[in-house]
Amino acid sequence: MNRVDVLKHTVNILAVVLMSAIAFLFLAYGFSYKNIGFVAANFTILVAVTGVLCTAIMLAGIIFYCFNITSPYRLLVCVLAFIDVCAVVFYALCASGLISKINSVDALRAYIESTGAWAAVIYTVFCFLQVVMLPVPGSVAVAVGTAMFGPFKCSLYSFIGIVTGSIVAFAIGRWVGYRAVCWIVGKESLDKWLKKLKGRDYLILSLMFLLPLFPDDILCFVAGLSSMTWGYFVIMIIITRAISVFTSAYSFELIPFNTWWGILIWCVIVALVIASFWAVCKYYKQIDDFIKNKLKLKNASSKLK
Repeated sequence: MNRVDVLKHTVNILAVVLMSAIAFLFLAYGFSYKNIGFVAANFTILVAVTGVLCTAIMLAGIIFYCFNITSPYRLLVCVLAFIDVCAVVFYALCASGLISKINSVDALRAYIESTGAWAAVIYTVFCFLQVVMLPVPGSVAVAVGTAMFGPFKCSLYSFIGIVTGSIVAFAIGRWVGYRAVCWIVGKESLDKWLKKLKGRDYLILSLMFLLPLFPDDILCFVAGLSSMTWGYFVIMIIITRAISVFTSAYSFELIPFNTWWGILIWCVIVALVIASFWAVCKYYKQIDDFIKNKLKLKNASSKLK
């Protein structure tokens, strides 16, 4: 092993250690202000749990890197980057005392309204980054946005940020090429998806973007490497993202988590989503052939008429 390789390995390991330390320090200092009653009552436990979790994440990252388990390592680095951002924001809220003033959803929305357009801009940019680089599920971002802005404004801001991010991700795959997407997604994962979607990228990708459990942000990069045209992708992503974003936002607002019937509905929704996810993963070839055959029959019957 030459000096360049040693330096490269050292930098990668130190990056995981440093990012874990940043997460722990900012969270611990945030807890130290004790602005929230729960934090004040459980300060020692929270700091201890935070330390254990950050240490566990750090060790997992080092192990993944040392054993050349590339995809989990890169995903963990992205997770650490997101935790660092959240930790810094949490510290800023605690240090400024804002976190103690925002003690309910109504108080949160009142504070956001007092900030003018900045909160909407920041949230939209966050939704954009969530697609391009942050490992945050879209449903989580929408749930937070619904609490902040209400369902309609959240849907609008999320839609703008997510669609823009999706188009940029597609452009990276299309213009920058295989190597860039390979680093983001991982070579094995990317090759597996490209092999699965070869010749089926239009129909199956459209279904995958509709279902919450598929890594639709990663699939935007993969779509850029497929035979899918720009026009089809833009129209498809606008329709599928609009359906998923608006449905999620109004679901979080209309279906409560604190009633038995609300919990029952959410259980049914989750079960249906998991079943659909499993069906598309297992029978994607049959689904693709079925839809194509139906389209051929429809076209043939229209020609006969």
